[in-house]
Amino acid sequence: MNKQWFKVIAGVLSLAIVLVACGSAKEEKKSAGEGQQKEELPMVELVWNFPLSAIPQDLDSVQEAVNKITKEKINATVKLKAHTFADYNQKMNTVVASGESYDIAWTANWNWDYLQNQSKGAFLELDDLLNSYAPDLLKSMPEFVWDAAKIQGKIYGIPNYQTVTKREGFIIQKRFADKYNLDVNSIKKFEDIEPFLKQIKEGESADIVPFLNDKYGRFNIMPQSLGLEAITANNIIGVDLKNPETPINLYETEQYKHYLDTMRDWYTKGYVNENAATLKNKNDIIQTGNAAVQFHNVLKPGGEIEAKAANGGNDVIYVPLTEPYASTGTVITTMQAINKNSKNAERAMMFINLLNTDKELYNTISFGVEGKHYTKVSDNVIQVNKDAGYAPNAGWVFGNTFNGYLVEGMDPAVLEETKKANESATKSPLMGFKFDSTPVMAEIANLATVIDQYLPALETGTWDPNEKLKEFQDKLKQAGTDKVMAELAKQIEAWKQTK
Repeated sequence: MNKQWFKVIAGVLSLAIVLVACGSAKEEKKSAGEGQQKEELPMVELVWNFPLSAIPQDLDSVQEAVNKITKEKINATVKLKAHTFADYNQKMNTVVASGESYDIAWTANWNWDYLQNQSKGAFLELDDLLNSYAPDLLKSMPEFVWDAAKIQGKIYGIPNYQTVTKREGFIIQKRFADKYNLDVNSIKKFEDIEPFLKQIKEGESADIVPFLNDKYGRFNIMPQSLGLEAITANNIIGVDLKNPETPINLYETEQYKHYLDTMRDWYTKGYVNENAATLKNKNDIIQTGNAAVQFHNVLKPGGEIEAKAANGGNDVIYVPLTEPYASTGTVITTMQAINKNSKNAERAMMFINLLNTDKELYNTISFGVEGKHYTKVSDNVIQVNKDAGYAPNAGWVFGNTFNGYLVEGMDPAVLEETKKANESATKSPLMGFKFDSTPVMAEIANLATVIDQYLPALETGTWDPNEKLKEFQDKLKQAGTDKVMAELAKQIEAWKQTK
């Protein structure tokens, strides 16, 4: 009996030794394979184009810090090519037209248009690369975010996950709100801010702009508060949210006429900056701290801290006119795309994956070098040194903002509030729909020409709408609004059939 038990025990021990040995061999083989794979990645340099309010003076030292991380993790360096938001569209059009080499470029629905550039063949299809090199990135965002990024079922741009909602309303410098005892609860509509503008105009120096506007106007960022949603480029054609399946010319709506009348009234009273029709970059005024009131469409949780930094260090308050709202357009407001002609597409995807999943890399590109550009107050809270040459104040340009440090003064609950807003926001009835402008490209181009001619002066109040609006509308009709509306209606109907 004892001999039999001894044989059994000996057999079990022998089997255990064999299994351990096999496991060790497999682990050794796996480790060797992983090391070999890393060694086989040749060193490459990636070129990344992106926009900022201003080009940082100390971009070189941040690039060096970024490259220390990327060399170790994906054996690549990255050339950071920053441009201003005002110049970005023109700069990137020149880059593409000239065939200049680059690997990654920021794109959006409001600057260097994602849909238009994809239709021109500028971007690489990313589905396979995402599955192969960025599975964690795929899991990091809700499904509706990826749906919004798809063009004809394929992904060509990676959303920088942040607030994917919009909430329209006013950004007001707190010092003026306090001085004139502004009752924010009295502001329910756009025009309700006028008495406050009057107080600023009469009580402040000529340097202070009561209501800041620029050549692009404000109508394009306030459609939801007016019950509208823009669909096509330049906000020409959209829908009334009460009847979202029927396209309309937004520039022929009562809401547009009301906006123009209000802006004309404000302009003649001196509430709007005189150079609005020619002002290309409103940040030139904002950063001086002289913009008392602005209208914005992304009043996100905790955004007051970023807005303070942008407004010359002056505290601001938010006065929202709408609740959080999500649409295709709110998702594709900030994205990274890979050049279709990139020679290093796989490595570019690895880098984008790191931007969205590696906190060290994201915080380096967002805030710079610790001890130089910022100081840690605690593990996840920093104090930005705005005079150190790198304070882009634009983490949403780079990657997943939920990986970022909190800036001192920001409520720690902001991240959870933002996620909650993303998940609970009212969704557009056209969520996921994207207009393919290819069949009407000529008309879109002609309409853009008309808009460039009329919109800056009309939407800033420089021109009297009673004299120029009908002329503007007629020119738009001649340029092809009816054909664009018909094409949009056709595509919405086809999209409905696929749902």
